[in-house]
Amino acid sequence: MIDLHYWPTPNGRKITLFLEEAQLPYRIVPVDIRRGDQFQPDFLRIAPNNRMPAIVDREPADGGEPVSVFESGAILLYLAEKTGRFLPADPRGRTEAIQWLMWQMGGFGPMLGQNHHFNRYAPEKIPYAIERYNNETKRLYGVLDKRLQDRDFIAGDYGIADMACYPWAAAHEWHYVDLADHPNVRRWHDAIKARPATVAAYARADEVGSQNQEMTEETRRVLFGQGAAK
Repeated sequence: MIDLHYWPTPNGRKITLFLEEAQLPYRIVPVDIRRGDQFQPDFLRIAPNNRMPAIVDREPADGGEPVSVFESGAILLYLAEKTGRFLPADPRGRTEAIQWLMWQMGGFGPMLGQNHHFNRYAPEKIPYAIERYNNETKRLYGVLDKRLQDRDFIAGDYGIADMACYPWAAAHEWHYVDLADHPNVRRWHDAIKARPATVAAYARADEVGSQNQEMTEETRRVLFGQGAAK
Protein backbone atom coordinates (compact mmCIF):
# COMPACT_ATOMS: atom_id res chain seq x y z
CA MET A 1 0.00 0.00 0.00
CA ILE A 2 1.21 3.50 -0.84
CA ASP A 3 0.09 6.53 1.13
CA LEU A 4 -0.21 9.50 -1.23
CA HIS A 5 -0.16 12.87 0.51
CA TYR A 6 -2.10 14.88 -2.01
CA TRP A 7 -4.10 17.89 -3.05
CA PRO A 8 -5.61 18.22 -6.56
CA THR A 9 -3.02 20.51 -8.13
CA PRO A 10 -1.12 19.64 -11.33
CA ASN A 11 1.79 18.26 -9.32
CA GLY A 12 -0.51 16.13 -7.20
CA ARG A 13 -2.34 14.80 -10.24
CA LYS A 14 0.89 13.50 -11.78
CA ILE A 15 1.11 10.83 -9.12
CA THR A 16 -2.47 9.63 -9.35
CA LEU A 17 -1.95 9.29 -13.11
CA PHE A 18 0.90 6.85 -12.48
CA LEU A 19 -0.81 4.95 -9.67
CA GLU A 20 -3.97 4.46 -11.69
CA GLU A 21 -2.06 3.38 -14.81
CA ALA A 22 0.03 0.90 -12.82
CA GLN A 23 -2.97 -0.20 -10.71
CA LEU A 24 -0.92 0.07 -7.54
CA PRO A 25 -2.99 0.09 -4.35
CA TYR A 26 -2.87 3.50 -2.70
CA ARG A 27 -4.57 5.59 -0.09
CA ILE A 28 -4.99 9.33 -0.45
CA VAL A 29 -4.06 11.40 2.59
CA PRO A 30 -5.46 14.89 1.88
CA VAL A 31 -3.07 17.80 2.38
CA ASP A 32 -5.28 20.87 2.22
CA ILE A 33 -2.73 23.47 1.17
CA ARG A 34 -5.29 26.27 1.58
CA ARG A 35 -5.59 25.42 5.27
CA GLY A 36 -1.86 25.02 5.85
CA ASP A 37 -1.67 21.23 6.21
CA GLN A 38 1.68 21.34 4.39
CA PHE A 39 3.23 23.01 7.45
CA GLN A 40 2.16 20.33 9.92
CA PRO A 41 5.03 18.47 11.66
CA ASP A 42 3.84 15.02 10.56
CA PHE A 43 3.88 16.11 6.93
CA LEU A 44 7.22 17.91 7.20
CA ARG A 45 8.84 14.70 8.39
CA ILE A 46 8.26 13.20 4.93
CA ALA A 47 8.26 16.41 2.86
CA PRO A 48 10.74 18.89 4.37
CA ASN A 49 10.15 21.38 1.53
CA ASN A 50 6.54 21.78 2.81
CA ARG A 51 5.12 21.01 -0.61
CA MET A 52 2.95 18.15 -1.69
CA PRO A 53 2.79 15.56 -3.16
CA ALA A 54 4.73 13.06 -1.13
CA ILE A 55 4.39 9.32 -0.77
CA VAL A 56 5.12 6.69 1.84
CA ASP A 57 5.63 3.27 0.27
CA ARG A 58 4.81 0.72 2.95
CA GLU A 59 5.86 -2.21 0.76
CA PRO A 60 9.17 -1.12 -0.82
CA ALA A 61 10.94 -3.39 -3.27
CA ASP A 62 13.69 -4.27 -0.78
CA GLY A 63 11.17 -5.46 1.79
CA GLY A 64 12.54 -3.10 4.42
CA GLU A 65 11.10 -0.20 6.36
CA PRO A 66 8.64 2.17 4.61
CA VAL A 67 10.22 4.58 2.15
CA SER A 68 9.09 8.21 1.91
CA VAL A 69 9.66 10.32 -1.20
CA PHE A 70 8.91 13.98 -1.86
CA GLU A 71 9.05 16.04 -5.09
CA SER A 72 6.73 14.88 -7.85
CA GLY A 73 9.48 14.10 -10.37
CA ALA A 74 11.39 12.01 -7.84
CA ILE A 75 8.17 10.17 -6.97
CA LEU A 76 7.52 9.34 -10.63
CA LEU A 77 11.07 8.00 -11.01
CA TYR A 78 10.74 5.97 -7.81
CA LEU A 79 7.45 4.42 -8.91
CA ALA A 80 8.76 3.70 -12.40
CA GLU A 81 11.78 1.90 -10.96
CA LYS A 82 9.64 0.07 -8.40
CA THR A 83 7.28 -1.29 -11.04
CA GLY A 84 9.57 -1.48 -14.07
CA ARG A 85 6.99 0.45 -16.04
CA PHE A 86 6.62 3.79 -17.88
CA LEU A 87 10.38 4.38 -18.12
CA PRO A 88 12.51 2.76 -20.85
CA ALA A 89 15.00 0.17 -19.63
CA ASP A 90 17.67 0.90 -22.24
CA PRO A 91 20.13 3.68 -21.33
CA ARG A 92 19.35 5.90 -24.32
CA GLY A 93 15.60 5.70 -23.90
CA ARG A 94 15.89 6.21 -20.15
CA THR A 95 18.05 9.29 -20.63
CA GLU A 96 15.61 10.74 -23.13
CA ALA A 97 12.65 10.23 -20.80
CA ILE A 98 14.44 11.63 -17.76
CA GLN A 99 15.61 14.76 -19.57
CA TRP A 100 12.02 15.56 -20.55
CA LEU A 101 10.89 14.87 -17.01
CA MET A 102 13.50 17.39 -15.84
CA TRP A 103 12.31 19.83 -18.53
CA GLN A 104 8.88 19.72 -16.96
CA MET A 105 10.20 20.02 -13.42
CA GLY A 106 12.46 22.95 -14.28
CA GLY A 107 10.30 24.83 -16.77
CA PHE A 108 6.91 23.48 -17.83
CA GLY A 109 5.58 23.71 -14.33
CA PRO A 110 7.41 26.47 -12.49
CA MET A 111 6.97 28.97 -15.33
CA LEU A 112 3.31 28.07 -15.82
CA GLY A 113 2.83 28.30 -12.09
CA GLN A 114 4.21 31.84 -12.12
CA ASN A 115 1.80 32.59 -14.98
CA HIS A 116 -1.08 31.39 -12.79
CA HIS A 117 0.13 33.47 -9.88
CA PHE A 118 0.60 36.81 -11.60
CA ASN A 119 -2.46 36.49 -13.83
CA ARG A 120 -4.89 35.11 -11.25
CA TYR A 121 -3.68 35.48 -7.68
CA ALA A 122 -1.40 38.47 -7.34
CA PRO A 123 -3.23 41.29 -5.53
CA GLU A 124 -1.49 43.80 -7.79
CA LYS A 125 -1.42 43.31 -11.57
CA ILE A 126 2.18 43.82 -12.63
CA PRO A 127 2.35 44.18 -16.43
CA TYR A 128 6.04 43.25 -16.66
CA ALA A 129 5.54 40.01 -14.71
CA ILE A 130 2.41 39.09 -16.64
CA GLU A 131 4.12 39.65 -19.99
CA ARG A 132 7.25 37.82 -18.87
CA TYR A 133 5.44 34.66 -17.82
CA ASN A 134 2.88 34.74 -20.65
CA ASN A 135 5.77 34.83 -23.14
CA GLU A 136 7.66 32.05 -21.39
CA THR A 137 4.50 29.94 -21.27
CA LYS A 138 4.02 30.33 -25.02
CA ARG A 139 7.67 29.46 -25.64
CA LEU A 140 7.41 26.27 -23.59
CA TYR A 141 4.22 25.19 -25.36
CA GLY A 142 6.08 25.75 -28.61
CA VAL A 143 8.91 23.50 -27.46
CA LEU A 144 6.44 20.77 -26.53
CA ASP A 145 4.51 21.14 -29.77
CA LYS A 146 7.70 20.76 -31.81
CA ARG A 147 8.70 17.71 -29.78
CA LEU A 148 5.34 16.05 -30.52
CA GLN A 149 5.22 16.80 -34.23
CA ASP A 150 6.50 13.35 -35.23
CA ARG A 151 5.62 11.18 -32.22
CA ASP A 152 2.58 10.18 -30.18
CA PHE A 153 4.19 10.74 -26.79
CA ILE A 154 7.09 12.74 -25.44
CA ALA A 155 9.69 9.98 -25.05
CA GLY A 156 8.74 6.79 -26.83
CA ASP A 157 5.73 5.02 -25.37
CA TYR A 158 3.44 6.72 -22.86
CA GLY A 159 5.47 7.28 -19.73
CA ILE A 160 6.47 9.45 -16.81
CA ALA A 161 7.42 12.45 -18.96
CA ASP A 162 3.85 12.53 -20.29
CA MET A 163 2.39 12.07 -16.81
CA ALA A 164 4.47 14.99 -15.57
CA CYS A 165 3.47 17.35 -18.38
CA TYR A 166 -0.17 16.46 -18.92
CA PRO A 167 -1.72 17.96 -15.75
CA TRP A 168 -0.10 21.29 -16.52
CA ALA A 169 -1.27 21.22 -20.15
CA ALA A 170 -4.73 20.19 -18.97
CA ALA A 171 -4.84 23.52 -17.12
CA HIS A 172 -4.08 25.47 -20.32
CA GLU A 173 -7.07 27.76 -19.88
CA TRP A 174 -5.62 28.91 -16.56
CA HIS A 175 -2.60 30.31 -18.32
CA TYR A 176 -4.50 31.66 -21.31
CA VAL A 177 -3.26 29.18 -23.89
CA ASP A 178 -5.46 28.03 -26.76
CA LEU A 179 -4.46 24.49 -27.76
CA ALA A 180 -5.64 25.27 -31.29
CA ASP A 181 -2.38 27.21 -31.56
CA HIS A 182 -0.44 24.04 -30.69
CA PRO A 183 -2.07 21.22 -32.69
CA ASN A 184 0.44 18.53 -31.73
CA VAL A 185 -0.01 19.31 -28.05
CA ARG A 186 -3.78 19.23 -28.52
CA ARG A 187 -3.65 15.78 -30.16
CA TRP A 188 -1.39 14.47 -27.37
CA HIS A 189 -3.53 16.10 -24.67
CA ASP A 190 -6.76 14.62 -26.04
CA ALA A 191 -5.25 11.13 -26.29
CA ILE A 192 -4.12 11.17 -22.65
CA LYS A 193 -7.37 12.70 -21.44
CA ALA A 194 -9.27 9.76 -22.94
CA ARG A 195 -7.19 7.08 -21.18
CA PRO A 196 -9.25 5.21 -18.56
CA ALA A 197 -6.54 5.74 -15.94
CA THR A 198 -6.63 9.49 -16.53
CA VAL A 199 -10.39 9.52 -16.07
CA ALA A 200 -9.99 7.54 -12.85
CA ALA A 201 -7.19 9.78 -11.56
CA TYR A 202 -9.21 12.93 -12.10
CA ALA A 203 -12.23 11.34 -10.44
CA ARG A 204 -10.11 10.70 -7.35
CA ALA A 205 -9.28 14.40 -7.28
CA ASP A 206 -12.96 15.26 -7.16
CA GLU A 207 -13.28 13.13 -4.03
CA VAL A 208 -10.70 15.23 -2.18
CA GLY A 209 -11.48 18.85 -2.93
CA SER A 210 -11.13 21.65 -5.42
CA GLN A 211 -8.37 24.18 -5.99
CA ASN A 212 -10.83 26.52 -7.69
CA GLN A 213 -12.47 27.86 -4.55
CA GLU A 214 -12.54 31.56 -3.79
CA MET A 215 -9.19 33.01 -2.75
CA THR A 216 -9.64 34.67 0.64
CA GLU A 217 -7.02 36.79 2.36
CA GLU A 218 -6.38 33.96 4.83
CA THR A 219 -5.91 31.48 1.98
CA ARG A 220 -3.57 33.90 0.23
CA ARG A 221 -1.53 34.27 3.43
CA VAL A 222 -1.24 30.51 3.85
CA LEU A 223 -0.33 29.81 0.22
CA PHE A 224 1.96 32.74 -0.49
CA GLY A 225 2.92 34.39 2.76
CA GLN A 226 4.69 31.74 4.82
CA GLY A 227 8.13 30.28 4.90
CA ALA A 228 8.99 26.76 5.91
CA ALA A 229 8.01 25.76 9.42
CA LYS A 230 10.98 25.48 11.81
